[in-house]
Amino acid sequence: MNLSLFSSRWSPYAAGALVGILAVLSVVVTTAVLDKPKYLGASTTFVRAVGFIEQSVAQEHVAQNVYFNAKKIKVDWQMLFVAGVFVGALISSRMGKTSQLETVPPIWEKRFGPSATRRAVGAFIGGAILMFGARLAGGCPSGHGLSGNMQLAVSGLLALVFFLIGGIITARMLYGGQSWDK
Repeated sequence: MNLSLFSSRWSPYAAGALVGILAVLSVVVTTAVLDKPKYLGASTTFVRAVGFIEQSVAQEHVAQNVYFNAKKIKVDWQMLFVAGVFVGALISSRMGKTSQLETVPPIWEKRFGPSATRRAVGAFIGGAILMFGARLAGGCPSGHGLSGNMQLAVSGLLALVFFLIGGIITARMLYGGQSWDK
């Protein structure tokens, strides 16, 4: 089992164990500090980020929005967690020397061509669909899959199974039986 932080590939077992420790620590620390357990998740952060942006453009609209009146727009531990995911991914890719700037991934280029604009539009549409689904489901895969399973919730297990099935179906529809290797 490779535990070196400077390796180009990390052991999935070690990474999974670290995520598990992080999930438990999030509950322990937030319960101690806030007197209420908070579980890992990310989709609410993106909604709040949109609220921050909208507040600078149309403050009166945000003030009248029922959701933003119930869930205040604020920088909280979850927003810092999401920022940490991005920063951590960048640092780990740099440490493992696997970082590269790639506008159009090879498998996308093979299927849809070299257009960076087409890739950006596809990514935007995919992200919008993903966020709609996450909000409709009341949480994202990390919230339902990781935190739900950590609590042994049947809904968490079912959500994770259906997220995986949806991902497999989508990948098959977009890429068919193509190899994922470069």
